[in-house]
Amino acid sequence: MGDAVLSSEVNPPSKRAEKALSAAFVRTVTNQGKYTDGHGLFLKVDASGAKRWVQRLMIRGKRSEIGLGPASLVSLAKAREQALENRKLARAGGDPLQAKRTAKALLTFEEAARKVHKIHEPTWRNKKHAAQFLQTLETYTFPRMGKLKVSDVTTADVLAVLQPIWLEKPETAKRVRQRIGTVMKWAVANGWRQDNPAEAISQALPKQKQPVIHRKSLPYDEVSGCLAAVRASGAMVATKLALELVVLTACRSGEARLADWSEIDLDKAEWTIPAQRMKAGKEHRVPLSCRAVEVLEAAKALGDGTGLVFPSATGKALSDMTLSKLVKELGFDADVHGFRTSFKMWCQERTNTPREVSEAALAHMIQNKAEAAYARSDLFEKRRKLMVMWASFLHNVPAEIVSFSKC
Repeated sequence: MGDAVLSSEVNPPSKRAEKALSAAFVRTVTNQGKYTDGHGLFLKVDASGAKRWVQRLMIRGKRSEIGLGPASLVSLAKAREQALENRKLARAGGDPLQAKRTAKALLTFEEAARKVHKIHEPTWRNKKHAAQFLQTLETYTFPRMGKLKVSDVTTADVLAVLQPIWLEKPETAKRVRQRIGTVMKWAVANGWRQDNPAEAISQALPKQKQPVIHRKSLPYDEVSGCLAAVRASGAMVATKLALELVVLTACRSGEARLADWSEIDLDKAEWTIPAQRMKAGKEHRVPLSCRAVEVLEAAKALGDGTGLVFPSATGKALSDMTLSKLVKELGFDADVHGFRTSFKMWCQERTNTPREVSEAALAHMIQNKAEAAYARSDLFEKRRKLMVMWASFLHNVPAEIVSFSKC
């Protein structure tokens, strides 16, 4: 039996053996008895030959024994590791027995997920969303880590779930990761673990390609019909005028909705949008066609003292939803932002306008830094001619490249 010690009573406390057992001895011993190792750990061999690990400890002043599992499943090294942890916990005033009972009572990931689902179910908008939470976990997560204790789930387990679908099914994978994270946050809140492994794997996953979603736009030859429908509609005057200015100037919705009279110079037919209201953070001058000036002249009657060119009924700025809703209600499948696309397509297909001019009209910044350093003109006069042509096209009248004293 090598150097193993039979019965813990053989060695006096002062000469207690530390790591007296060997893996070979544990594997081959058959004689009934208790064989000590260290830290109160001993191997107990029954008359039947069954072997199991037991640790004897003083826990809060009381001698106790803790079973660490059968030797057929728990190696000597693992038993020693657990025995040392138990001893440290007991010396610190903790209770390894209670910790063991708590671990046994812990839910598996699947049990925890179903519990979280039930807790959140009343908050979901509909039954479909509630069902989807569990369906994705049942399909992709439970087969891989459903039976693991919620405290034992690692980043490697989460990674194994997500990697096969991360690039193939990016949206589904994001939802699965989010739902795993929801379960883990609940486990953290209950004190069952300290971390959320679903949040710790960002660097391990490849970057997903983001699908390009283009705003819906109308073919440019349908825009004039849309404007005619807008003008004939029963919508608020401010809404109709704001939408028409958006189209005539190819500006962004917010730039028109938040327009202030202090920015408008009707005598010069110019609209200067301050830098803080521009996406690129740079002041943008907008040339106004004769029709754009007419729209703004009509908006003067709406003045309510706020300074807004297009105030809503409550005196606040119009919402983007207000403009979008009008377009949709009139039967046009387009986003307000999409009118900028219509304008760009018209420039490309129906004019010989240089690209830099149409891009400047859209207030797009030059991405090449070297080119931008030399391109210091805002091409204002060329853009003025372009916007007159655009307004002429929209209203089916001959384009007049004239000074705006004739508007």
